[in-house]
Amino acid sequence: MDVPPVLHGSFSLELAFSVARAEVFRGFAEPSLKSRWSRLPGGSATAEHTLDFRVGGAETARNVFVSGDTEERLAYRSRFLDIVPDTRIVYVYEAEVDGSVRWISLVTVELDDEPAGSRLTWTEQYTWLVPTGDGTRDIAHLRGGTRLRLNGLSTVVNPERHLGLLR
Repeated sequence: MDVPPVLHGSFSLELAFSVARAEVFRGFAEPSLKSRWSRLPGGSATAEHTLDFRVGGAETARNVFVSGDTEERLAYRSRFLDIVPDTRIVYVYEAEVDGSVRWISLVTVELDDEPAGSRLTWTEQYTWLVPTGDGTRDIAHLRGGTRLRLNGLSTVVNPERHLGLLR
């Protein structure tokens, strides 16, 4: 059996908000808000989402993504390791495609005050278990997907003034 090499890496993204960090934190903590910005690709009829936002709690999501003749069953499972209200969230998650765990990540979300509102710093350390080719496109997809999700968070908690990613 030929096993591909595991890929390790990390990236950080920052996002500015014109609302207090407590409002940004609510976007992670409240199931009705979280499901609006953090969902798996695919049709809404097949989407499932649960959130138990507490240390030791979990978040799960499932969906079926169809593109042309290709159908993929997607799953996401996380566990919260550290939560400091309005300040920090640390969790680990695994991403699955068609029953195979593709990658596992440790994510740290930090919230800080800014004169015009708040700033979110997202740091993700990933271990890619089943890369496509050399993994270059997979890693770009992960970073780009995270950017899109964070822009979604911004439109949910900061709809009047969507500032977007800083870096």
